[in-house]
Amino acid sequence: MQPMLNIALRAARSASELIFRSIERLDTIKVDEKDAKDYVSEVDRAAEQKIIDALRKAYPTHGIRGEETGMHPGSGEGEDYLWIIDPLDGTTNFLRGVPHFAVSIACKYRGRLEHAVVLDPVR
Repeated sequence: MQPMLNIALRAARSASELIFRSIERLDTIKVDEKDAKDYVSEVDRAAEQKIIDALRKAYPTHGIRGEETGMHPGSGEGEDYLWIIDPLDGTTNFLRGVPHFAVSIACKYRGRLEHAVVLDPVR
């Protein structure tokens, strides 16, 4: 497996474990409304941070764009790479206990999609 894809998969699995453990405490999760009917939870934020930490450890100079935290620019040789993260795609379903949501991570190199991982934490 490609090293970058392997890192993305490990990051997605780590975030998925956090999300899966959080299912048991849905009634206590802190939730904010970003826009009308668009929610962000503490689980979204924590999962995104887990992914960012894993990507930064492996590729400290790559750019990262997180759905919750926005743009984290790359530097030097890594400026051509951009990781795109949706740590909990389907937050509304998650918060309602509907088991249809995913962790999504993609990597672009010079604007072209090179790698992507979509992981279902429930299955």
